[in-house]
Amino acid sequence: MNESANLSAAAADARIIPSVRDIDESWRRCCRRLRAELGENVFTSWFGRLTLDSIEAGRAHFSVPTRFLKSWIEAHYSDRILAALEAEIGGVASIAIALRSSMGAPAQPAPNMPASQPKAIEPARSTAPRIASASAARGGALREEAVAYGEPLASSPLDRRLTFASFLVGRANQLAYSAAQRVVEDRSGQAPAFSPLYVHSAVGLGKTHLLQATAHAAAAQGRSVIYLTAERFMYGFVAALQSHTAIAFKEAMRSIDLLIIDDVQFLQGRAFQNEFGHALNALLDSGRQVVVAADRPPADLESLDERVRSRLAGGLCVEMTALDEPLRMKILEARIAAARAQTPHFSVSPAVVAFVARSIVSNGRDLEGAVNRLIAHSIVGSPLTVEAAESAIRDLVRAREPRRVKIEDIQKLVASHYSVSRSDILSARRTATVVKPRQVAMYLSKALTLRSLPEIGRRFGGRDHTTVLHAVRKIEGLSATDTALREELELLKRMLQE
Repeated sequence: MNESANLSAAAADARIIPSVRDIDESWRRCCRRLRAELGENVFTSWFGRLTLDSIEAGRAHFSVPTRFLKSWIEAHYSDRILAALEAEIGGVASIAIALRSSMGAPAQPAPNMPASQPKAIEPARSTAPRIASASAARGGALREEAVAYGEPLASSPLDRRLTFASFLVGRANQLAYSAAQRVVEDRSGQAPAFSPLYVHSAVGLGKTHLLQATAHAAAAQGRSVIYLTAERFMYGFVAALQSHTAIAFKEAMRSIDLLIIDDVQFLQGRAFQNEFGHALNALLDSGRQVVVAADRPPADLESLDERVRSRLAGGLCVEMTALDEPLRMKILEARIAAARAQTPHFSVSPAVVAFVARSIVSNGRDLEGAVNRLIAHSIVGSPLTVEAAESAIRDLVRAREPRRVKIEDIQKLVASHYSVSRSDILSARRTATVVKPRQVAMYLSKALTLRSLPEIGRRFGGRDHTTVLHAVRKIEGLSATDTALREELELLKRMLQE
């Protein structure tokens, strides 16, 4: 009898504890749900290296490579993860996040850090300038030492290749380049010509290259410079709080000549935004230079505090636009020349270069990927014709992207089309004359922008993401049977994308 009971219990346990294969598939479903709810940028930043290891006794056990990532996810996303697990798996009442052991494998880079950058860099291996703290750089001397994540205000690593000498200038980035040069020309102790300098563009158009080139040039002049990604700034603030050095962190932030912040769109959390806002105000009020980069204008940083957005917008805002064909040609020629130095037999005809420049219109990273594919193709010994190049870069060729549509533009056009005001759409009114335009505007915002459902809800009077989801599904359902509505939606889309 006891043996039978034990076998039954064992069988029950086998049913309760899913296999590794089931766990992987279940976590993939959860990831798809979280990506849809939070948006691609947030998901990639904070969930890209979160691993579900096991589910035991109603508890899901996760692991991450860094302590900062662990504390951030526990503080901000544990409820979201638990809800996703419950929806996709069921029977999960809690989660636990542990640090992955570094035994047998190198530590992984922090979120949004390039995979090629190590966690700590020995100065003997690179001549790139690094600033470990502002106080060490005062008086014109930059301290050359390892960039360790244990230091609260260690600068993010600088790539020694990303200098003004290697930055290719064209019509798309001429203004941003000139502004960055002016930042370098402004001497310490003089009031900057414009501060903050705010540079924004889509991915792969050279923001990080321009910011790091600015940091290199200013550091070479002996100015005290700190270059930080938004993630590194948040880590430094948390580390300062944990080590009870918050006052020193604040003083260091306020004592530098030039502060450069990259990827500010990832700056989340009230405490981090407040600290960044205080540092920004202190530096600007004391006549110091601040350079900030993001993937959108200040007004579109919905998650950022309004006062910080206003202060950023008060400086010089410069957009780096899509690369035009002459600039794409220059980038390709520079990449090919660099590749030829490593692979002397590699040769590309002008016709192939022109074809690649016409075909790849997205960003510089895709152009570099195209050169790598051409190199791989040439290794096998086949002639590098235009037809061969077309086959090699097929996966990088994308359709030309339509004009970037803003939610404000959608709201204004829909309000005008349905003869209501934009304030009506954002209000709490529930009359039929307002509800339909509001739902149409939400539907178009989801269809034509990259904003997540929560972001769209915030832009529509602070509504919940479930309200936006209901509106999207409602309009999708109606347009499937209502020809007039379907034609209206197509007309509005064309007007917004022209």
